[in-house]
Amino acid sequence: MIRWILAACALAVAAGAWVLSGPDPLPEDALDGLVADAANGERVFIAAGCASCHVAPEADAAVAAPVMSGGRRFESQFGTFIAPNISSHPDAGIGAWSDMDIANAVLRGVSPDGAHYYPAFPYTSYFRASAQDIVDLAAHLRTMPADPTPSLDHEIGFPFNIRRTLGLWKLMAGGPEMVLAGDVSPEVARGRHLVEGLGHCAECHTPRNGLGMADYDAWLAGAPEPAGDGRVPAITPDALGWTAFDIAQYLSTGFTPSFDTAGGDMVEVIENTSRLSSEDRDAIAAYLLALPRSGG
Repeated sequence: MIRWILAACALAVAAGAWVLSGPDPLPEDALDGLVADAANGERVFIAAGCASCHVAPEADAAVAAPVMSGGRRFESQFGTFIAPNISSHPDAGIGAWSDMDIANAVLRGVSPDGAHYYPAFPYTSYFRASAQDIVDLAAHLRTMPADPTPSLDHEIGFPFNIRRTLGLWKLMAGGPEMVLAGDVSPEVARGRHLVEGLGHCAECHTPRNGLGMADYDAWLAGAPEPAGDGRVPAITPDALGWTAFDIAQYLSTGFTPSFDTAGGDMVEVIENTSRLSSEDRDAIAAYLLALPRSGG
């Protein structure tokens, strides 16, 4: 009898886990009434750093219309993730995807066939973008070159290759709607939108626990480099010690106040931020300096 009770309990737990681990797509009316603006979509594309990950290895991500054929490898403690083809090709890329398909991928980490994406794709930050951003981005992506290069499978071992478990991971890893909460100035609000959402700065600059979940109590406080080579620096006000002008200039030129230059992955980040408007770079600086300092 006890054996049957235990079996029933185990079955109930498994059934509950299966339900909880399912995909959580956007409501069907999430994009209703939105009209795409491809010009703003290009700005979203730049701010989100799409080309930095999805162009072919060794290709120039800074050209006007990069070919988003994928193939770049990202090593981590969980395995190697390989960026997919997101070009406008209808078969190899995302050319046949609807706006809702793209929005679910970016904002919820859910594929058109209902599978979870790995958080190497930073939907854990992108969920803070607006639906309008994504509709605009989709319009811009459709203007870009198509490429037939097939996407490669990630090199992930057991148990991380079981995508369904990512549904439970998402439930545990979900962060606040905005980390810097409360009423802020319009400039800081724009910077918050860029840093916390589209720019996904925390994906590198915030430490994680053993399951890869961001430590929101150490927001932008620096973290080990994912591939295990060095450390990503803190960019909090105390750690930087820079003025708003210093930050904006660094995002434009790659030069620090001491005339050092950006290195590593920041070189690609600067390629993107240098193409933003000066107002957006100023907004990023205003946001970073609005973060709490040590002691309050």
